[in-house]
Amino acid sequence: MMGAWTTAALDLLFPALCPVCDVTLGTGRQDPLCGTCWRAIERIAPPCCARCGLPLNTFSRASALRAGDVGLAEGSRASGVPSEEPSPDPTLLCAACALEPPPFDWARAAATFGGPLRDALHAFKFGGTRALARPLAALVVEQCAGSLPAGIDTLIPVPLAPERERERGYNQAALLARYLGRALGLPVRSRWLVRLRSTAPQSDLSAAERRANVRGAFAGSPGVAGLHVAVVDDVLTTGTTAAECARVLCASGARRVGVLTVARVLQAAV
Repeated sequence: MMGAWTTAALDLLFPALCPVCDVTLGTGRQDPLCGTCWRAIERIAPPCCARCGLPLNTFSRASALRAGDVGLAEGSRASGVPSEEPSPDPTLLCAACALEPPPFDWARAAATFGGPLRDALHAFKFGGTRALARPLAALVVEQCAGSLPAGIDTLIPVPLAPERERERGYNQAALLARYLGRALGLPVRSRWLVRLRSTAPQSDLSAAERRANVRGAFAGSPGVAGLHVAVVDDVLTTGTTAAECARVLCASGARRVGVLTVARVLQAAV
């Protein structure tokens, strides 16, 4: 790793620019993000839904329910109450998860999808800026490590279609998982979830169309049997892809499935 003097000398000769705002990085930087963009990321703070990780602000808290309020069985997968969850209120669910829990047991995201983080993720995913994997993974560790359920056995990145990965040159979820695995001391199993076919972009599809779009697109490995696994991706948007990944991993025998992302859209998952 370069020392401070070496970094300063290189910055003087070849000023490094932030891929989000195109200004020189300066102080407080998280290479390759400048300090201003790093500080402007809107971190997610508790309280959050114990199931999907949706931040429960003043408005959404009014519609949040306890698991017992809808007659869900305590301790079951359907309850939405992860037994290992260290949250001070693990029974607090958003209304959507209380009424219809997603297939995954828990989800955590570091920040909301917007502002400089949205632009950073776009540069990371589509602009070839692989160096963003390190600070984005560091953001996840900073915000989520303390609230992750105990007993996670392995990280599994969401796979890209082979042709898309060839075009991009890398799988952004796999890069994130690699850095997260090092920081959290967890193995990464990229081959335990495979993509069987390409899927259309989800953004313009209805909820039913999104589910149909990803149905049958993934397959899990028998290696997950009996394990608590965390699926890694860059963004949790509608949650449809994460839900399908969780469904096939559970069908392959996973004991519990969680979802760990850099960002999430502020709506209930799935």
